[in-house]
Amino acid sequence: MAARSDLYHPRPGIDVLRWPGIGRFLRSRYGRLVGQLLLLLAAALIVYDGFTGPQFAPENIATVTVWLHYRGFVMLGLLLVGNLFCMNCPFTLPRTLARKWSGAGRRWPRALRNKWVAIAVLAMFFFLYEWLDLWASPWLTAWVLLAYFAAAFALEFAFAESPFCKYVCPLGTFNFVGSTLSPLQITVTSRDVCRACVGKECINGSPQALGCGTELFAPQIKSNLDCTLCLDCARACPHDNVALVARAPLRELSAPDAWPRRWDLALLIWVFVFTGLSNAFGMTPPVYVLEEALTRGLKLQNPGAALLLIFGVLNVLLPLGLATAVAGLSRALDEPRDSLRNHLARFTPALVPLGFSVWLAHNGFHFATGALSIFPVVHNFLLDHGVTALGAAPNWQLSAIMPFTWLLPMQIVFILLGFGGSFYVLGENGRQTNTSFKAQLPWLILLIGLAAAAIALFNLPMEMRGTSFMH
Repeated sequence: MAARSDLYHPRPGIDVLRWPGIGRFLRSRYGRLVGQLLLLLAAALIVYDGFTGPQFAPENIATVTVWLHYRGFVMLGLLLVGNLFCMNCPFTLPRTLARKWSGAGRRWPRALRNKWVAIAVLAMFFFLYEWLDLWASPWLTAWVLLAYFAAAFALEFAFAESPFCKYVCPLGTFNFVGSTLSPLQITVTSRDVCRACVGKECINGSPQALGCGTELFAPQIKSNLDCTLCLDCARACPHDNVALVARAPLRELSAPDAWPRRWDLALLIWVFVFTGLSNAFGMTPPVYVLEEALTRGLKLQNPGAALLLIFGVLNVLLPLGLATAVAGLSRALDEPRDSLRNHLARFTPALVPLGFSVWLAHNGFHFATGALSIFPVVHNFLLDHGVTALGAAPNWQLSAIMPFTWLLPMQIVFILLGFGGSFYVLGENGRQTNTSFKAQLPWLILLIGLAAAAIALFNLPMEMRGTSFMH
């Protein structure tokens, strides 16, 4: 049964851009720049200490901030506000300069205007994270940041839109998926104003702002996918008609018409979920046993080949196979039958809350065990540069922010909440598309299996990477 034809747009109720103080600041031409400059200074410090500081991960600003604190704050930001990192992303600061040097630029190739490249880069990023032990290498972490700046500048220089953000960046891709749960979304106050608008500055730009880098037309936005929350649309709009409004939790995911029904978008969600599981699995003892067994059994010469095989199966083949099987079985049980692509796209959004909860539980674990470690690390950095006002020796015992015995219960609560959200979205999408319960059953079994796998993973011993526990 086809989805409802009405388009989902949040009603312009609570508009953050109309709040005193903060709304005016966000709409100002320097609103985003302030956040970007702060993160640029942080990035410069990370690169500097990554290259020149101690190469022991728990003592270096680069590894502690990037692999412990950044991940925790990103998850919290996505859950409570929205895509805050992309809003303040320092990698896009060269955008204006690149545009001035390159002029209009070329169009991004039509064949690549999808998420396939982003899916491949996201999967490869998490493989390289494990294979190269990025979390343990301040030097490599610094190079990762420099590579981000170079890639963002090169693509902005060569192309008219912002292909790095929309089609390539693995961090942005991750944030796009997570932000579908976020409580805020861009919309417009009056669609009549947009219909009468001649310049369409929200997308084409104005003297005050460049316009939307990912080429989203404000009155047509139905989802946080591809929205970097840069607010250039609000700054460019001459009618002050763009709004950043609050919306009901899970509203986007349970709206059948919020997302285009595309293979790449559906598979992106599956990869998002399974990289969460594989990333946690890569920090538990069984992965080393499996890696050794594969190396011996297949007589592999390169140590990374076994890990590539493991992550290739977990992050690509398994989600691809399960997506086809679950959607195919659900389609076979449905009456009347829809296309496999439409059936996959219809219920894939139900995976997002559970997948997000896996990432939240995992990153929350590392943040909870190492949040306070930033204080001795900064103290040590200052001592190395002749600042002794804080004392002669860092307190390396500072690390966890909660008792260790609380961690597993916290993770289980997150997983159960995520499962509850996914169960709700599954039921809502089934109800709104008149899909029978028996056709929803394969998806429910999948959700139960994923939740059980996550809880089993978090019950295993996990490496507390980059914390003073390893000191």
